[in-house]
Amino acid sequence: MSASLEQWLSRQEAAHPKAIDLGLDRVRQVARRLGLERPAATVITVAGTNGKGSTAAHLEALLLAAGCSTGLFTSPHFIRYNERVRIDGSEADDAALVAAFERIEAARADISLTFFEYNTLAALWLFAERSVRFALLEVGLGGRLDAVNLVDADAAVLCSVGFDHRDWLGDTLDEIGAEKAGVFRPGRPAVLGTPRMPESVYSSIERLGAVPVVAERDFSWRIEEGGRWSYQGARLRLGELPPSRLQGSIQYRNAATALAALEALSGPQSCEARRPPPLDQAAVASALGRVRLAGRFQVVPGAIEWILDIAHNPPAAEVLCAQLRERPCRGRTLAVIGILGDKDAAAIAAALAPAIDGWFLCALPPPRGIDAAELARRLAAVAADPALSGSVREALESARRAARPGDRVIVCGSVLTVGPALEWLGVC
Repeated sequence: MSASLEQWLSRQEAAHPKAIDLGLDRVRQVARRLGLERPAATVITVAGTNGKGSTAAHLEALLLAAGCSTGLFTSPHFIRYNERVRIDGSEADDAALVAAFERIEAARADISLTFFEYNTLAALWLFAERSVRFALLEVGLGGRLDAVNLVDADAAVLCSVGFDHRDWLGDTLDEIGAEKAGVFRPGRPAVLGTPRMPESVYSSIERLGAVPVVAERDFSWRIEEGGRWSYQGARLRLGELPPSRLQGSIQYRNAATALAALEALSGPQSCEARRPPPLDQAAVASALGRVRLAGRFQVVPGAIEWILDIAHNPPAAEVLCAQLRERPCRGRTLAVIGILGDKDAAAIAAALAPAIDGWFLCALPPPRGIDAAELARRLAAVAADPALSGSVREALESARRAARPGDRVIVCGSVLTVGPALEWLGVC
């Protein structure tokens, strides 16, 4: 009898001695045995400290609107593991994932894989099995040594570089940038979602001989009154576009970066077989209205408004604070926040503090989670008189009791905070 998806995931969590074991040797060997080094006609890899999930979601929506088949691989998930793999906009079902794991298990022999490596190989196998035209691969951690980097991308996007995962990527922005720039390939587009990158990113592009496509230099966008906007790239000009369905002004940048990546694939240096079809006004407008991504400034309206945003590192918290200021409310802004122990909790809270009127701190589960009392200790400089809870659900209930009509509640700090909130609010 075949094992269930839950049984497979339990096995995988215990299969490797390290939860994170960066490097491509093991996963590449298994990928070769499975013939997965080229899982689709065209591959776009998306890296970045923040913005990569939103940019990948815009890429998926744009390609689907243009009539292309897509495979989207993202991580982590909020509620269902299936969220990590989407084919033509729909989550992979349990049976498909189990079939992929069975093939991987047969191929790996004595090679040990991490949980994320199993996940990556399963996504690649399903994309190849379904013959998707475009594989969209979101980097899990870093870039150079991340499992998705076993595939040579036809275009690679780097959305941003900020401080996160210092234990793995380095203590300086130059070190972190060099690791993330490892997804670029010689002669292929290297799309930067902001020109404000560490010098190591630009030097990596030059050393590799990649083709730079830089925001605010090689492509730009202009926001008009009422939220409509225009895009200008090397050849593509689009005006009177509707705002993205994803909330916040940062999404103009993310949508424009996705457009620039597809435009770069259509350039003269690109192979004909790997080019997307031309994008027109109607297709782009349709995509912007249909793009979806949970937990990124996701607004749940009501007498008390709820806003869900992972914001699990200081740069993301700064963006969230700016988005809150762009969207003022009549009442107070309360924060339900849980942060993993290996994150810079004090810096995250300091970035959010100007927009927060009350704090509800919650414990997150081990091994990486910390309890609310420890979180309160770390946030003592900015979170005055916080309410402490033993779980996310308890903190959500406390915040709901405290909130008055016109107030809003922000839920942030981790996927492990936002995931339970999606379920609790019934919007998953």
